[in-house]
Amino acid sequence: MTIPHRDKSDETRAPEVLALEALGWALVDERRAERLLSLTGLTPERLRHGIGERSVQAAILEFLANHEPDLISAADALGTTPEALIAAHRSLSA
Repeated sequence: MTIPHRDKSDETRAPEVLALEALGWALVDERRAERLLSLTGLTPERLRHGIGERSVQAAILEFLANHEPDLISAADALGTTPEALIAAHRSLSA
């Protein structure tokens, strides 16, 4: 799966959009996907049925925030900044 690169100066994406994009990025790699489920406590079923919930979206971004290499890689792949992902996490956690 290829995620289109966006201009990093475009930080107008909603936190929910960034969370969904981050989930797509995380699930591309099987080991990362397994680590996401393990560390967040989410199950594939919970992801499918709860992806529209702020708490699930926040958990996805928290997963990235807690592992800087993934945070940086995800930001690069999504055409955003680590700071934007952290801000999105804070917004969804509020």
